[in-house]
Amino acid sequence: MDDIFTQCREGNAVAVRLWLDNTENDLNQGDDHGFSPLHWACREGRSGVVDMLIMRGARINVMNRGDDTPLHLASSHGHRDIVTKLIQVKADPNASNEHGNTPLHYACFWGQDLVAEDLVTNGAQVSICNKYGETPLDKAKPHLRDLLKERAEKLGQSLTRIPFKDTFWKGTTRTRPRNGTLNKLAGIDFKQLSMLAKINENHSGELWQGRWQGTEIVVKVLKVRDWTTRKSRDFNEEYPKLRIFSHPNVLPMLGACQSPRPDPIIITHWMPYGSLYNVLHEGTNFVVDQTQAVKFARDIGKSVMIDEDMTARISMADVKFSFQCPGRMYAPAWVAPEALQKKPEDIPSADMSLCGSW
Repeated sequence: MDDIFTQCREGNAVAVRLWLDNTENDLNQGDDHGFSPLHWACREGRSGVVDMLIMRGARINVMNRGDDTPLHLASSHGHRDIVTKLIQVKADPNASNEHGNTPLHYACFWGQDLVAEDLVTNGAQVSICNKYGETPLDKAKPHLRDLLKERAEKLGQSLTRIPFKDTFWKGTTRTRPRNGTLNKLAGIDFKQLSMLAKINENHSGELWQGRWQGTEIVVKVLKVRDWTTRKSRDFNEEYPKLRIFSHPNVLPMLGACQSPRPDPIIITHWMPYGSLYNVLHEGTNFVVDQTQAVKFARDIGKSVMIDEDMTARISMADVKFSFQCPGRMYAPAWVAPEALQKKPEDIPSADMSLCGSW
């Protein structure tokens, strides 16, 4: 049977949808060259598959081993509709790869005129130099060069060459794909976790910032009294269900494991801006409209994390497990995104633990 990368490359939408519906599958994994499913779908112009992957929470600015993002690949192959989709979901138009080339460099080099125009209209800089001192305009044929130059000037861009500087244009919105899928029973090997700094500790457990397989993570070590074989079995059965929520506004669990202590551990992505509460009230230098700020605060408060590209995401690591509150029944399905459409008083208090401890 073909793997998910082949299905995305070939545009097999039915197979991709079935694969995504399997909660054990990780849509942000990479192949041997670091290509994520989204990389392949964008490269081959599989618009329907791109839509599915974005809807299910694919990382938009993910890099392959050459530091190409999906936007690099869609731009170089002239898939204008996909370029538009990626930009709409906050793809970085000035992301540079290992050669210092941006998506606009490739659109110009390959003569993708309409794509190049779209990129400039949406913020792509025409004067960024790659490692070899070449700007996108240097790569364009004369007619395209003149057109892009004129459009950039109308948009207020400076045409002064911007010297190449490694990582200068690499914002915080990019990451590398994870390797492989997670086994729901074996989980993640505790020895692979690097726990770098304790963020917080409360009655429910400890939060640590760390790294796993090159990914910035948060490790939540749960405090569970009288850990038993039954609780361990319940944990191994319940945590894979939390991966069913594939949505851009849901922060999924990467996986779980048990520490030598043997406290159960939940692993999620590191959110550098912390909670929405942090952004609104703790001096992160972001300007948020007052009306929007009040709405955010009332609706979702501290339980929603802010991703690198300013996306608000629910953290599935804040869900209670059955063994944490004996006598109560918890169902991960209760914390579906649809719950946010209800009034606060209509949502059962047991739905989610609002730890807000980041």
